[in-house]
Amino acid sequence: MRIGVFGGTFNPIHYGHLRAAEEVKEALTFDKVLFVPSGTPPLKTEDLADSLDRFEMARLAMAGNRAFEVLDIECRKPQKSYTVETMEALLKLYGHAELFFMLGIDAFLDIPNWWMPEKLVSLVNFAVLARPGCRLVDLLESPYIDVERSNLELLEKDSREILSLKLKSLREAYLVKITPLDISSSDIRRLHRAGQSIKYLLPENVESFIISHKLYLPVM
Repeated sequence: MRIGVFGGTFNPIHYGHLRAAEEVKEALTFDKVLFVPSGTPPLKTEDLADSLDRFEMARLAMAGNRAFEVLDIECRKPQKSYTVETMEALLKLYGHAELFFMLGIDAFLDIPNWWMPEKLVSLVNFAVLARPGCRLVDLLESPYIDVERSNLELLEKDSREILSLKLKSLREAYLVKITPLDISSSDIRRLHRAGQSIKYLLPENVESFIISHKLYLPVM
């Protein structure tokens, strides 16, 4: 079984998240995608919804899609979660499945600053999401991959959707082009706080949850 693991705050989850997951699932023939909302940090920002609310919104967003599943492995932890610990737990949970950690180019380049990065890149495979307009050659800055500049430059120009990257840890990694949807969680929060419509930016049941639970409103 091939499983994508998609982490993030999902504050709130929206169609951009869902479409990206669908495209990567299809491109890399995943059997399922696991969404893992992050926990609530001790000093959470004003506009970060509680982790259990973000979990519930993600659950609602993927209702009816058997290939998508949301896990509370991080959002129920009282202490800070580290990606490497989450991946270790998922490897135990899913046995012999191939796990692919899904993340953007900027996040992939930041891995050296994460906790136990060398262990992380040896544990799981990677699906690196590339939105149109991002500089693929920036991946040359990563200490974990071995790729020719010419291959990245070609992918920027041609219609190919996937490039196999050689990881020095011998794990699999793929660069996957995804369709840009000009939707962001921060814009949704801003619009809702201003009393403007957020319809069609996210699933209707998620919009209803935000309204009924009075999320992302101005602090009085």
